[in-house]
Amino acid sequence: MKIGIDLGGTKTEGILIDSSGRELTRKRINTEKNYQGTMHGIVSLIKEFENDFGDVESIGVGMPGCVSHDSSLVKNANSVWLNGKPLKIDLENTLKRKVILENDANCFALSEAVDGAGKGKSVVFGVIIGTGTGGGIVINQKVIQGRNNIAGEWGHITLPNRTEEEKKFNKKCYCGRDGCIETYLSGPGFSNCYNLRNGTNLNSHDIIKDYPNNAKSKFALEQYVDHLARGLSIVVNVLDPDIIVLGGGMSNINYIYETINNKLKEYVFSDVCHTKVVKNIHGDSGGVRGAAWLS
Repeated sequence: MKIGIDLGGTKTEGILIDSSGRELTRKRINTEKNYQGTMHGIVSLIKEFENDFGDVESIGVGMPGCVSHDSSLVKNANSVWLNGKPLKIDLENTLKRKVILENDANCFALSEAVDGAGKGKSVVFGVIIGTGTGGGIVINQKVIQGRNNIAGEWGHITLPNRTEEEKKFNKKCYCGRDGCIETYLSGPGFSNCYNLRNGTNLNSHDIIKDYPNNAKSKFALEQYVDHLARGLSIVVNVLDPDIIVLGGGMSNINYIYETINNKLKEYVFSDVCHTKVVKNIHGDSGGVRGAAWLS
């Protein structure tokens, strides 16, 4: 048996699977927005699963950001209370065993490459558009981390060809830079852009539920898909994957799939674009299965 943990900014989810990938149990809890609380949530899920089902052979944790190869500390997490903390070391010391930590988008991409929407594809780019915006690269069912352990971090590239209006109705990224793709495509980024433009204080769910009857919501979604296409065109131009699979809460917007593939063709440096953008198979928290498949 294998345990996978998906550590998100708002929720922490655990899954227990057998060697064939069959799900035995799953549980979701709220993520406490402090280091010790986050640690406690992960450990409590693992101990609960093992109390109910017995000892497991491996534990994988998908997390925002990554563990630095140089310092063994967390870096680049939009759950900023994790940055600079020895999460892997602390978990292993607490649990008295090996724990594999991997970027959450990498886990999501692995899950979809193994038996999801990217099954049978050689090069899969997995996208998380939720609390943050991340990406993961899987080639022949192997996660590609890169020399600096940041492969796939397209969310912190500046949105290409920003207009003055797009610059105006946008907040600075938590990383300190202006114009990151994450500030347009994450759930909070989408709502921030809408609220700055319209003088409102709505969340992404409130904005989307008014589509297509509300002209402001309609414009916001049209703009969102255009931003998504512009961002993904960079990925296609550099990586040229077989398929792009979307996950995270924003991936549940059906309008995206009605329009994104035609829009992407407008920006890719090719006369044709065979790379398709598709919805995930395993749900918006599919990365938890990828975490379990890490070992």
